[in-house]
Amino acid sequence: MKRKFRREKDKEENSREPEQAPENEANAQPEAPQEEPAQDAPDGVTDLKPLLEASRQKAEEYLNLAQRVQADFDNFRRRNVNVRADAFEDGARELVKTLLPVVDNLERALAAESTDETLKSGVAMVYKQLTDILQKRGVEVIDRAGEKFDPNLESAVLQGTEEDGEKGTVCQVLQKGYRMGGVILRSAMVKVVPE
Repeated sequence: MKRKFRREKDKEENSREPEQAPENEANAQPEAPQEEPAQDAPDGVTDLKPLLEASRQKAEEYLNLAQRVQADFDNFRRRNVNVRADAFEDGARELVKTLLPVVDNLERALAAESTDETLKSGVAMVYKQLTDILQKRGVEVIDRAGEKFDPNLESAVLQGTEEDGEKGTVCQVLQKGYRMGGVILRSAMVKVVPE
């Protein structure tokens, strides 16, 4: 009971203190609002402007970094598409190169004398099917008989005579050459009339 009484008495004294007026009201000046010390700011926040500016700079930095990474990734993806396409074309060219001796042998088989017409027609069908596939893939034959010799397309392995044709021209193709998409797969082996 005594404790309860003391608490109520303390409350009364505390409530009376602010009501007391200054002794000399004429000399009293109105109190200017005082800035609260930084320590009393809520949650310990002192000045938000520098923090906000620093956060904006960080955000711009991260945005620029993200944009650079995205651009690098787009370039990487484009490069990979090009590399993959080039690798595919290289593989296709290598496959065609390995098939060229088969084409040569089928041509020799068709040129050979044979009494078995069914065998010869079967070889002709296989040859036609193979050459059609190569044409669809963009393989072109380099067969320039009668044209001016071009060392980029042909390899001169024999010399002809002046009776074989004009000087500096291909007078006979000994082995066909092939190109695919502007790339020489195999140079033609030719006989050239000397100049």
